[in-house]
Amino acid sequence: MAAQSKCHCQSCTIRGLVGPAVVITVGVLWLLHEAHGGRFYFGNTFPVILIVIGLVHLASSMASREGHMDATPLGPPPAPPAPPASGAGTPQTPYSSQEQ
Repeated sequence: MAAQSKCHCQSCTIRGLVGPAVVITVGVLWLLHEAHGGRFYFGNTFPVILIVIGLVHLASSMASREGHMDATPLGPPPAPPAPPASGAGTPQTPYSSQEQ
């Protein structure tokens, strides 16, 4: 298997922060829930999480893609399959050699 290199452009670097941003957001929301004695309902956190994900993706789309590396493998494209060899008239089937 060929070694794949990771892209280090600004856009991909920022997009890689989605997971950590969501974990930090959930932690902060849980801390607010615990610190305020249950007045902050933790069950309604999905809008905040969606906003954080959207902000990270917005920042990623606005960042520079200079030096971006595509996920396509380097090297020559694979060779097309070889055409079938021409037989002696009729095509061979798995059952053509069996007698009935």
